[in-house]
Amino acid sequence: MSKVIVIGGGPAGMMAAISAAQKHQVVLIEKNEKLGKKLYITGKGRCNVTSSKEINEFFNFISSNPSFLYSSFYGFTNQDLMNFFEEKDLELKVERGDRVFPKSDKSSDIIYTLNKELQSRNVDIHLNSKVEDIIAPNNRITKVKLSDNSFIEADYYILATGGLSYPQTGSSGDGYKFSKKLGHKIVSPHPGLIPMETVEEWPKTLQGLSLKNSVLKIKNENGKIMYEEMGELLFTHFGISGPLVLTASSKLDEKNAKVASIDLKPALSYEELDKRIQRDFMLNLNKSFKNSLDDILPQKLINVIIGKAGIDENKKVNLITKEERKSIVEALKNLEMHIKGYRPIGEAIITKGGISTKEVDPSTMKSKLIENLYFAGEILDVDGETGGFNLQIAFSTGHLAGELNIK
Repeated sequence: MSKVIVIGGGPAGMMAAISAAQKHQVVLIEKNEKLGKKLYITGKGRCNVTSSKEINEFFNFISSNPSFLYSSFYGFTNQDLMNFFEEKDLELKVERGDRVFPKSDKSSDIIYTLNKELQSRNVDIHLNSKVEDIIAPNNRITKVKLSDNSFIEADYYILATGGLSYPQTGSSGDGYKFSKKLGHKIVSPHPGLIPMETVEEWPKTLQGLSLKNSVLKIKNENGKIMYEEMGELLFTHFGISGPLVLTASSKLDEKNAKVASIDLKPALSYEELDKRIQRDFMLNLNKSFKNSLDDILPQKLINVIIGKAGIDENKKVNLITKEERKSIVEALKNLEMHIKGYRPIGEAIITKGGISTKEVDPSTMKSKLIENLYFAGEILDVDGETGGFNLQIAFSTGHLAGELNIK
């Protein structure tokens, strides 16, 4: 029986170890005190494990190198992943946007199930063990050196060390260092699915406010719309976040994201919104402007819109002119802020960039440079949008790498 060393105990590493343990003796090396540390915080601790969309639709939600994932996605589909957990008595549920979560809303249940499967397959788990070096004379790995100066030898090696996001969970970029030493090209790691900072201070006064069914547009410095989508966004202490913003950040280079514009009432045209405001004003003729917007806006947003419209907040609504109404409509349909930049990579949900897919066989996840090395998960230059696609990448590539197909 061959021996396999899996380096990294995240979702990709755990699935790679489970897959490999069907036919091989497996050692799983994790530098943290427990496995799946980053999984604990995914989906705000609920773990959006995958999407229930048809597997052929997944490629539309992959931002980098989608065709590279063809074999891994079809070899271990989202349905295969859901069956894996449900066959082990972990109930799942599907929520808005086809997002799949454990029914318990606890990411710890996902990790517990993976741990239990690792143990049932007799995987030798080494916690608090950090790989310091990979020894590979003549393009073949012979052993790995641990931080206690001991060495472990194996026939095959799977590198699943993740990226650079959330360094507190152990994502320190070790795998890039090892891979570069082994001759692999690293596509420069940078943040993916990352919130945006704004120049204006007013978004910070709305911290915690979530907007649903709004349209977000991201424009470049010339005013060209680079991204436009309807969905949910969130105001934070530094600017904006939420699914729309995170997805936009993954699709756009930071230098192309200069202005964010929110349409708060996308279901209404400018003319329809003006008529809606007139109706509200008719019901509040003797009220001041600031007290007439409760039915159309969240309380937190009222002062912002008043400021953008440039109308005295104490002005009676029956005195507001047609031109002033026009400025209200413009503020509601085009609430603009300037983007200072993206948050640091340590705060990104995922890392874009990584091992160049040109140097990895997509049908096996095997290195084209090192004859007994395989890759899995976030260390690769593949990433997707929010909605469970990145965890599916981790599980699918991990499963394929663990099959250790040799061509």
